[in-house]
Amino acid sequence: MAITRMPSAGFSITIRIAVTADASSIGRLTTSVGEAGAIVTALDVVDSDPTHVIVDLTCDTADAGHADQVVDALTALDGVDVRKVSDRTFLLHLGGKIEVTSKVALRNRDELSRAYTPGVARVCMAIAENPADARRLTIKRNTVAVVSDGSAVLGLGNLGPAASLPVMEGKAALFKRFGGVDAWPVVLDTQDTDEIVQIVKAIAPAYGGINLEDIAAPRCFEIEARLREALDIPVFHDDQHGTAICVLAALTNALRVVGKRLEDVRVVVSGAGAAGTAIMKLLLRQGVGDIIAYDREGALHRGLTGLNSAWQWLAENTNKENYSGDLPGAIRGADVFIGVSAPNLLTGDDIAQMAKDSIVFALANPDPEVDPREARKHAAVVATGRSDQPNQINNVLAFPGVFRGMLDAHAEEFTEEMAIAAARAIADVVGEEKINPTVIVPSVFDSRVAPAVAAAVRAAAHNPSPLPAADPGPADLPEIAANASATP
Repeated sequence: MAITRMPSAGFSITIRIAVTADASSIGRLTTSVGEAGAIVTALDVVDSDPTHVIVDLTCDTADAGHADQVVDALTALDGVDVRKVSDRTFLLHLGGKIEVTSKVALRNRDELSRAYTPGVARVCMAIAENPADARRLTIKRNTVAVVSDGSAVLGLGNLGPAASLPVMEGKAALFKRFGGVDAWPVVLDTQDTDEIVQIVKAIAPAYGGINLEDIAAPRCFEIEARLREALDIPVFHDDQHGTAICVLAALTNALRVVGKRLEDVRVVVSGAGAAGTAIMKLLLRQGVGDIIAYDREGALHRGLTGLNSAWQWLAENTNKENYSGDLPGAIRGADVFIGVSAPNLLTGDDIAQMAKDSIVFALANPDPEVDPREARKHAAVVATGRSDQPNQINNVLAFPGVFRGMLDAHAEEFTEEMAIAAARAIADVVGEEKINPTVIVPSVFDSRVAPAVAAAVRAAAHNPSPLPAADPGPADLPEIAANASATP
């Protein structure tokens, strides 16, 4: 059975099976699953009698249809009775993934009187007299709002607020697990820019930071810019800046592996949405040699008409040779390919046409722009967004530590200095003596990452230093979150 998509823990199933109790029965089950293209990750005996064994067989599949094919293959075996199939991802989400717990005990009248009325009134009056004390005496000190309108949920599109909630819950759980930050999903039943800005401004007093998530481009640029202007707490769009930080960190080490300098390389970025735009701006600020931006309209170049303001800016500030062809042509001779777009846009033969010692970051999830197995035949360094492949570029490397640092510093805004400091911290966690083609970023479970990023962000917040000068193009670059009405 040919399975083009790779099995993933995201499509893990557990199958309860009754099978005849003979010496070969378990082997037949695992062989059948393997022949169906799935990966067995666990097999547990639940019960048995003289004639039968009941087992729970857990395996990773490629998607829901593939899971059905695996079950059908097992059902077709002689002496096998498939009794129940459980989707482990849905089981994990039952009732949601996060909860609120109290930090204080409420065991008696004395504790109640201090945590609530009448004692709490004194704290309220103190904050009324000095509003800055809210950061010290309330949850504002360590709490972030994860805000989404559901207009760009993962790679799935405009699913709306309710369908975005599982993602925002997961984001909140990651904030707590990796950064010790209390975060809460705020999903909005509106996709009107003015309404979103007004709502977030209205709820901001309860939070020490705002994390915008899964809001479609180009609207996300304007929302972030207006909120940054209006609020005295950091506003961070993770789809933009978290991705850009992680890509810069990974590219820093990948270039070390192949012995090239950023100012000497040509980069092709497939996907000029929120993530792609932020990546390109950060690379331009760092002095990259050249970039070609590619999206639905093709290669963004001067003379291309009908572009929104974000794409128009990219067309004017990238693509020095004004290339206007297709994506395979764009990467011919390029040093670096970065994909934040759609699956299966390129083949291994396309990657073979890149420059010697090329770097490929195919980050579309769950299926990359090019099969990483094919890309590795030709590129020196390959990274994806998948957890089951080497060099996973995952935003969890950045945002927990970034917010931890900003909250600790009582920062009022997120800055480009913080972004660059965070990227350097992530890259340096690996260590120049340990990097190689399959290790250019640390594991998301490396306990050193979030503290290192937080420390770097705190330092950047307290001691901002001028960024190194670069000459990226014909126009001065705007700030990362510049207003979309003029630039992205």
